[in-house]
Amino acid sequence: MRIIHTSDWHLGKYLEGASRLEEQKQFLEDFVVTVKENDIDLVIIAGDVYDTSNPPAEAERLFYKGVKALSEDGKRVVLVIAGNHDHPERLEASNPIAIDDGIIILSKPKSIAPTGHCGKHQIIDSGEGYIELEINNEKIILLTMSYPSEKRLNEMIYTSLEDEKDMQMEYSKRLGEIFGELQEKFRKDTINIAVSHLFTLGGEESTSERSIQLGGSYSVNVSDLPLNAQYIALGHLHKPQRIKNSEDTPVIYSGSPLQYSKSERSYAKCCYLIEAEPSKPVEIEKLDIKNYKPIEVWRCKSIEEALEKCEENNERDLWVYLEIETDEYIANEEIRQLKKLKKDIVEIKPILKDDQVEIQYFDVKEQPIQDLFKEFYTKERGNEPSDELIELFLGIVEEGESHAAN
Repeated sequence: MRIIHTSDWHLGKYLEGASRLEEQKQFLEDFVVTVKENDIDLVIIAGDVYDTSNPPAEAERLFYKGVKALSEDGKRVVLVIAGNHDHPERLEASNPIAIDDGIIILSKPKSIAPTGHCGKHQIIDSGEGYIELEINNEKIILLTMSYPSEKRLNEMIYTSLEDEKDMQMEYSKRLGEIFGELQEKFRKDTINIAVSHLFTLGGEESTSERSIQLGGSYSVNVSDLPLNAQYIALGHLHKPQRIKNSEDTPVIYSGSPLQYSKSERSYAKCCYLIEAEPSKPVEIEKLDIKNYKPIEVWRCKSIEEALEKCEENNERDLWVYLEIETDEYIANEEIRQLKKLKKDIVEIKPILKDDQVEIQYFDVKEQPIQDLFKEFYTKERGNEPSDELIELFLGIVEEGESHAAN
């Protein structure tokens, strides 16, 4: 069986207020071609389809169009699990219709897929956190752990614990128990794969992932993962990487398809092609993804050098963070000149030479409301709001907009 592993599309994401939808459209068009050319049987999308629990309509249209093209009218199965950015009910709403096209959407750790036809294939068996599929006369068992917060697991894990280390150990232990029970479903005559969206200790983070941890409490020890699997497909971390100390089991983050922050500009983006058959080690191939619009940081020693750099590169399609050494603040007219020469400057940072104080200028444009709320909350409270609080806030905003429209 030929499987492709991707994750963290973050459809609808912004870069300092600038939309990334055009790049995401290009990625999905190319990804569909890659899937078809490689004769893929199963596509795994390991969470964070969207960048927010309240994605823009264009992002939702892009997702539905993309997964339908990937399934090719049920020719192949597309498995989607929810990440910490995804709203479970909203993501799973189309599942009753999508299943006819071979698309399985699981929004919670204990979601159960309906048995029966799945496009041109068959869901033989399913339960909380697992699916057995027959695809092109081959059988595969998938453990499916969508983002496992306490709320989505519908369990109280921490009870009276206060120490962060104790909380992390208890959380990891509980997930280990769940995975341990689920991996008993694996058989020697089936391909055995696990799929989840979580943070594994030892993984390398970037600045564009929204934390799924309370401190370090929502993190999982490698030893508590279902290491009896032939391959563990993970989502959340944006750098493609294989986690160490996992014995002989490949524990792999596919990473995001685009560079979503300047901290990711050195990452080569990819997805993973897995050749699998029962009772044998899988063969893994990394498939590179084109960098549709690179992110660059330009450090200039004067306004004049910055203007010259912008003019020299005005035909290049890229995002620019511009840092300029200066003796005084940058005038609005100079900012307009810079942005006229290079339209996709997302940040201008003057660095004053005298006292080395850095003053930032942000081009906010249409910054998503959830980002504004997060910035305000962090400034006022000194810590970031939880995902549940952000979802509650967005729900209140959505309800208010609905009342206003009526």
